Amino acid sequence: MDSTLTLLDLAGSIALLLWGVHMVQTGIQRGFGPGLRHVMGTALGNRFKAFAAGLGVTALLQSSTATGLMTTSFVAGGFVTLVPALALMLGANVGTTVIVQLLSFDISRVAPAFVLIGVFMFRKGVASRARDLGRSFIGLGLMLLALGHLLQIVTPYEDVPSLRLLLGMIATTPLLDVLLAAGLTWAAHSSVAIVLIVMSLAAKGVVPPMSAFALVLGANLGTAINPVLERTGGRDAASRRLPIGNLLNRAIGCVVALPLLGTIAGYLVVWEPDQARQVADFHTAFNLITALLFFPLLGPFARFLERLLPAEQDATDPSRPLYLDAAALETPALALAAASRETLRMADALESMLRSALEAVKLPDRGRISETRQMDDVLDRLNSAIKEYIARLDSEEMSEEENRRALAILAFITNIEHAGDVLDRNVMMMMGKNQKRGLQLSPSGRSEIASMLERLVQNVRTAATVFMASDGRAARRLVEEKAAFRDIENHATEAHFLRLRSGRLDTAQTSAVHLDLVRDLKRINGHLVEGAAYPLLRERGDLLPTRLKTAP
Repeated sequence: MDSTLTLLDLAGSIALLLWGVHMVQTGIQRGFGPGLRHVMGTALGNRFKAFAAGLGVTALLQSSTATGLMTTSFVAGGFVTLVPALALMLGANVGTTVIVQLLSFDISRVAPAFVLIGVFMFRKGVASRARDLGRSFIGLGLMLLALGHLLQIVTPYEDVPSLRLLLGMIATTPLLDVLLAAGLTWAAHSSVAIVLIVMSLAAKGVVPPMSAFALVLGANLGTAINPVLERTGGRDAASRRLPIGNLLNRAIGCVVALPLLGTIAGYLVVWEPDQARQVADFHTAFNLITALLFFPLLGPFARFLERLLPAEQDATDPSRPLYLDAAALETPALALAAASRETLRMADALESMLRSALEAVKLPDRGRISETRQMDDVLDRLNSAIKEYIARLDSEEMSEEENRRALAILAFITNIEHAGDVLDRNVMMMMGKNQKRGLQLSPSGRSEIASMLERLVQNVRTAATVFMASDGRAARRLVEEKAAFRDIENHATEAHFLRLRSGRLDTAQTSAVHLDLVRDLKRINGHLVEGAAYPLLRERGDLLPTRLKTAP
């Protein structure tokens, strides 16, 4: 029973440590995420600045995985070349050692102070950044408390046979230690937490120095696995160059260091008698030496990665998301900004469809009609990608304003996608059938449809302005367009029945087609109003609940 409780305490302390690391990371990302991304973006023009930026940003975030995901998105988007991105990752790997060095000293007594300061800032802070910083202080305090509890658990290690057996199994084969720590780090998404656990075990002599160093190598290897699996930048091979390059330099470093662990352990034991400090120093030295060895070779290494993972030769797929950065999901404001940028691509795609339809009306062509219909697939795929991206956000961690913005994005993309469906399945399908049957709209009918399409192109732009800028006047202008389209529909309906009454049966069929087209284009305009103008006006209280006149 005592052994079971001891293992339960051990698992609980590890979980508390992981949660503390998570709170530090999320607090820094939410409070300073946009600024950190700006720093990274401006530093990526030079490998030396990139190295320093990677070190500094990761020292704050305490997550080389998060830094790697953000950098991968820069590379995949074509905003930076591979060499400075690799240099930034070398700096990020060194940056993860900062907090390990700090916590290798006995500062557990200040843990309650960190928690107290953090709770005060989180509860009393008015600005969101103060609350986010308070979250980080709480996380740091929890990390110190977890480490202190771990030390208390492993102190009576010799008296707990089951725990001795469990931990003794990993102290026999260095290669097994590397693989075990790599797997644990991949699962925990935190090399910092795993290294701190190893440091605690080594401090009480639970694992010998050589095994502790092997576990540290595994933690450094495991932290490079997650960015490879995430595929932040896309599915093409070029977007995976950076994470695979970082994984390769981690793996090469491990292969070189593994046979030297015995020698390294002998020197460190003499240099630093404190076993916890030995682990921290080895962690730092491994990353520094790896960075120094690879830094001058980044040019040839980048060319090797480019040959290994060549870019696709075909044109960019317009349905592939460009801005849905997985690394931004930890910071809702950044994620929503990325989703908004992707949403504008949907508006651009709908505008292209409308322009292509306009050309098909002016000069009927079956190839253009088919091409326009295929463009609806772009809207469908982008709509699905944006919805899945927003669904990955934690609504409980978002502010009320951020939740409203998420709902506004969903409303806009849903209506844009519906507008594309109407244009594809109704308007363009009908135009294609008429061409096969040899039916032609009258010159006045073609002119009217063309005029409506031109108005829709302008209304798509207005809707995008309302969506991005929350422009109330533009929203009202967009709503006023509903009246204009309603007048056009009424005029087309009256003209159709006049033709029927006059007995002009030869034009009755084309006027019916014209009437259907007008109604479908009116539906498209309605989706634009519903997706952009109504949510803003409803939020401002400028939208009446009903158009019905109050009953007497």
